[in-house]
Amino acid sequence: MDSAVKLKNGAEVQVRPLKDDDIERSFAFFQELPEEDRIYLRGDVTRREVVEKRIRDMNLGKVRRIVATDGDRIVADGAMELANHGWAEHVGELRLIVSREYQRRGLGTLMARELYGIAAREKVEEIIVRLMRPQKAVHQLFHRLGFTEETVVPDMVKDTHGQKQDLIFMRCSLRDLWKVLEEYLLDSDWERRR
Repeated sequence: MDSAVKLKNGAEVQVRPLKDDDIERSFAFFQELPEEDRIYLRGDVTRREVVEKRIRDMNLGKVRRIVATDGDRIVADGAMELANHGWAEHVGELRLIVSREYQRRGLGTLMARELYGIAAREKVEEIIVRLMRPQKAVHQLFHRLGFTEETVVPDMVKDTHGQKQDLIFMRCSLRDLWKVLEEYLLDSDWERRR
C-alpha cells in the first residue's frame, strides 16, 4: 500500500502502513500535536506506553493503521478498527488525525480513501466515526465525506482534561463513502499518484 501522494499545494508525502519500528516517530507525532487537538483523543498519547499499546493492538489484527510521512516524520495517522466477529462484524470505525501544518491540503481526504480501501478488503459495509461535540472541523470533514449524524449521547465521554462531552455517532455506508471520495478527487485540481 505504500504510495506517494501529491497534496493540493504540490508537496508530496508517503502513505503507508504503520510499522513496529515507528514507535519513536509515532510518539513524536503525537507530542507535536497542539493540546487543543490531543484533548479529544481516546488515550493520552503523551504517554509512551499508550503509543506502544496502539502498535501492539495493531499486531493483534483488531485495527489497521496507516500513516502519512514527510521524509522520516509522521504527519498524519489513521486507523480502521474492525469488530471481526458478532453482530457488528460488517462495521468498521474510522479514526484520523492530521498535523496542523498539513491540514486543508487534502491529506485527510486522501487518508480516508486509503482507509476506505482497507475497509473494502475487510468486507466492511458500514463505517462509523465517534467524536465529541467541540470537534466542529472533524464533524464538517466527515459530513462532507457523506457521513450523517445518527445520534448524540449527552455527557457520555470525558476529554483528557476530565470534562464531560457529548458523544456524536456518525455513519456512512462504504458505497456512499466511495462515491463522495471519487467525486471529490476527480473534481479537485490536484492529483494522486501511486
